[in-house]
Amino acid sequence: MNLNTPAFSSFTHEGLKLAFFDEGDPSGPPVLLIHGFASSANVNWVHPGWLKTLGDAGYRVIAIDNRGHGASDKPRDAEAYRPWFMAGDAIALLDHLGIPEANLMGYSMGARISVFAALAHPHRVRSLVLGGLGIGMTDGVGDWDPIADALLAPSLADVTHPRGQMFRAFAEQTKSDREALAACIKGSRDLVARADMGKIDAPTLIGVGTKDDIAGSPQELAALMPDAEALDIPGRDHMLAVGDRVFKKAVLEFYEKVAAE
Repeated sequence: MNLNTPAFSSFTHEGLKLAFFDEGDPSGPPVLLIHGFASSANVNWVHPGWLKTLGDAGYRVIAIDNRGHGASDKPRDAEAYRPWFMAGDAIALLDHLGIPEANLMGYSMGARISVFAALAHPHRVRSLVLGGLGIGMTDGVGDWDPIADALLAPSLADVTHPRGQMFRAFAEQTKSDREALAACIKGSRDLVARADMGKIDAPTLIGVGTKDDIAGSPQELAALMPDAEALDIPGRDHMLAVGDRVFKKAVLEFYEKVAAE
């Protein structure tokens, strides 16, 4: 599998320089990938094989480094990371590339960003794939303040909170800006009202690992939406579900169904 880093470009939105790649078949149906917290376009979409999977299937594969992540600018103000601002970045990238409508696929925080984009710009979203976030989208996913504390701790050895340890280790592995991530986790946790989920009529696939203790039920979230289906990703936790073969196969089948509608 070719997991080489693709060439990145950048554009500016709201005074921030944001990095992205635009790969695959330029004439294929566009898929915009939006990564999760403390991740990046490479970590979430290239290394687990999504770029190759979608590119080989004939899609135009676009992925953004969210503000605060990857090669994009990294503000330190929590307010800069409200989900509607990051959703605005994603839509601005479609504007920059001259794409009127795209399939949006987000993982975890990226799933939340995708939903905010679909609510604000429904005519720009052909379909949604929401990975790693189920009913937690509306009901919350627990207390994340310890994650911010863990990111700002002097060292990983000083962190005792289990989820804090996980994200601190992940941030160190990805060589992330921990101050920017701490601001992001404080600012990006806005919930979506259940009634608002019901307004999204784009075809939606919601995939969550059966060992994911963060996301919440994909079936409960799907039940709120007029055209959504849930997928259990067997035996996977929050960190490992993203690259799972079951998930990839389901997404390709979902996109074939969307194209036929």
